[in-house]
Amino acid sequence: MSSTGNPPQGPQNPYDQQPDPYAQQQPNPYGEQPGYGQPAYGQPAYGQPGYGMPGYGMAPDYANWFKRVGAYLVDALLTSLAGFPLWIGYGILIASAETTTNADGTTTTSMDGGAASAILILVGVITSIAFFVWNTCMKQGRTGYSIGKGVLGIKLIAERTGQPIGAGMAFVRYLCHIVDSICYIGYLWPLWDSKRQTFADKIMSTIVVNQPKG
Repeated sequence: MSSTGNPPQGPQNPYDQQPDPYAQQQPNPYGEQPGYGQPAYGQPAYGQPGYGMPGYGMAPDYANWFKRVGAYLVDALLTSLAGFPLWIGYGILIASAETTTNADGTTTTSMDGGAASAILILVGVITSIAFFVWNTCMKQGRTGYSIGKGVLGIKLIAERTGQPIGAGMAFVRYLCHIVDSICYIGYLWPLWDSKRQTFADKIMSTIVVNQPKG
């Protein structure tokens, strides 16, 4: 008699029921990492400018000569006010001036303001120097803004990095203005220079850009 059931099957291949380990897409262990040439979170892309810098291929927005002069005048006025005791001391000294006529017709002027005028002049010199160091060197060097530059909305930065130049370099830049003072041509140079730089800026590789304090 022939059997009506299914024919007996031989032993099954133990690998037939196993899932192919390569049939499914494996997760990329590096999927959460930035790709080659891509920035990490919060970092500027390679070759791209950082925060506050002009866009790739764009020229900085250089501050014009008139804004720079305005910032200088604000800083100069504040420095003079910081040295106000000095002017009082000079006033006392001038008020004490006495002019005498000698026998031969010549005149002699003597000033004796006493200790008060000498102390006021000394205090005024100290306060004006202290204000200059704080405003022009420390504040401007660390933030890019002196008080005058902050009022006019312009900022001093390094041309290569776009960052403030630091207190020490700000002082060296101030000394470089000696070159600008030769016939004052260096101070006028930003009027026609493509980067609006003085000679001191060119020596120090600095630029002044329009960037109001945020």
